[in-house]
Amino acid sequence: MDKRHFVFSGTLSCAVLIAMTAAQANDSTGYVGAGGVEYIKNKDISMHSEDLYISKDEVRVNYEFKNLSNKDITETVLFPMPAVPSFTDSDYADTSATYNNFKLWVNGKPIIPDQHVRTFMRPIVVKDGDRTYADISLDTTEIFKSCGLNEADMMGPWTYQVDTDYVNQQLLDCNNKALDKFIYDRESLYMTWDSQVIYSWKQTFKANTITKVKHTYKPLVGGSVHLGEEEFPNFCVDASTQRGFHKSGGRPYHALSYILTTGANWAKPIPHFKLTVKRDLNELVSFCWKGKGKIKKIGPTTFEIKESNFVPTHDFDVAFIMK
Repeated sequence: MDKRHFVFSGTLSCAVLIAMTAAQANDSTGYVGAGGVEYIKNKDISMHSEDLYISKDEVRVNYEFKNLSNKDITETVLFPMPAVPSFTDSDYADTSATYNNFKLWVNGKPIIPDQHVRTFMRPIVVKDGDRTYADISLDTTEIFKSCGLNEADMMGPWTYQVDTDYVNQQLLDCNNKALDKFIYDRESLYMTWDSQVIYSWKQTFKANTITKVKHTYKPLVGGSVHLGEEEFPNFCVDASTQRGFHKSGGRPYHALSYILTTGANWAKPIPHFKLTVKRDLNELVSFCWKGKGKIKKIGPTTFEIKESNFVPTHDFDVAFIMK
C-alpha cells in the first residue's frame, strides 16, 4: 500500500468579501508547505464524476474518485471553509450554523473529519509613501498561538463565544516582534484578522476502484440591500435578468461563491460534471459560466449545467436577487 502522510498545520487563504460573497471549495489532496497548505496534483487519482448542488440553504456534493493505479493510495483530503473576518460592520451569515453543519460520507458510511483553525492578517506595506495594508493576507496562526491564544479563541468569528476585543488585547500585549508588521497602531484595540476552518480526513483509495465521497453543509451566504450595477459583471447580470427586477428599483440580494478550481488538482479532466442551482420562487438567479455546457432550466426554480471532460478553470459566483 502506498501511504502518503502529510502533517497538517497550514492553510490556503480564501478571501471573503463582507456583505458580498462567501467562498466554499472543492475537495483536494494537500500537504503543508512553508506558506501553509498547498494543493498538489495527484497523477494516480482522478475525479471520475462530480455532482454539485447549490442553493442558499444547502451545498451538496457527490464525488466519485478513481484510483488509476494497481496499488492502494492513502491521502489526506482537505476541504477549506472560507476565511471569516473578525469584525464586520453589517449583518453577516450564520457562521456557527455552517461549521456545525458539515457532514461527510465515504462509500455511504458517515465519517467525522478532523477540524483545523487558521488565522490570517494583512501585513502593513508602503504604497506611494503611505502606510497601508497589503492586498494579500498571511497565515498568522503560529503567531496567535505564541501569544497564548488557542483554537477556541481563534474560532471566535465562527462561534461568537469569544470576544474579538479579548483576542485583540492579547495580541497588543504580546511581545512577539513578528506582530509589528501586522499591527498598524498599538494604541488602538481595533485590528482586523480572519479565521478559517478547514476539515481534513485520511482517505484510502483502493487500487483500480471508485471511491464515493459525499458531503453537505449550510453555505455562508453574504448579501446586501441593493445589487449595484458595478457588481453586474461578477454575476453576469444580463438584460433579461434586469427586466425581472422589482419595479421599485430595489435589488436586495444574497450571494455565495464556490471554489471549483481545486477540482483540477486530480489526474485528468472530470469525465462527468453536473451543477444544479436552485433559487426560491420570489427570486431571480444570475451567474457566469465559462465552460462549454449549456445552462438549462429543468424546473420552475432549478437550473442545470452538464460538462464532459471538464477542467475547472474558474470559480462560481451566484446571486439570488429578490424580485
